[in-house]
Amino acid sequence: MSAASVELPHGDLPLVAEANRLMERNPGYRVEIIGGQLLVTPPPDGPHSRALTKLMRPFIAAGLDDGETEVRQGIGLWLPMDADDYAIPDLAIVDADIDDHLIENNCYDPVCFRLVLEVTSSNWKNDLKAKVTAYAAAMVPVYVIVDRKHQRLHVLTDPDCADYSTHRVHSPGETVTLPDSLGAEVTLDVGEVLAAGRPKSAPGEG
Repeated sequence: MSAASVELPHGDLPLVAEANRLMERNPGYRVEIIGGQLLVTPPPDGPHSRALTKLMRPFIAAGLDDGETEVRQGIGLWLPMDADDYAIPDLAIVDADIDDHLIENNCYDPVCFRLVLEVTSSNWKNDLKAKVTAYAAAMVPVYVIVDRKHQRLHVLTDPDCADYSTHRVHSPGETVTLPDSLGAEVTLDVGEVLAAGRPKSAPGEG
């Protein structure tokens, strides 16, 4: 996203009601509740969006947007940590019957999620820390982080309550084959993905 996410107090309103109020007043912002805290993130910048488009292609080419699974952007995932917790990953691979597993507030049962993926911006600490705990607690099998700040790609697998047992960090020049649990073989070119997430030089800049 184009600016850091902000934790906000929620006053007298229930957290979910406050989150919905903030979304209505701030179109395009992403509002999540993680660990009982409201996180409000401004709309994504252009390179963030470009990286997501680049990332969708190998999942779709592998057939994961047909049959038993779908490729979804910005779909709500209900979290088991606190009563009102939920997250909205940038990208997810979900079971095709996910519409039958709505919990509330447009968020779905985490059992339907095979992979979640975040592309960082200035809110990178949330993706590398708070969301690791949240997605592991939800037992999401695979969590991928495109870390634009440090130019790395993280693949976390084997969730165990509040953390992932396996956390591999990959650099440009590497290719990464994601776990078979997705339902198809997907290989990511780390350098290509990270390059898509970088701002392009303006004319005359070298």
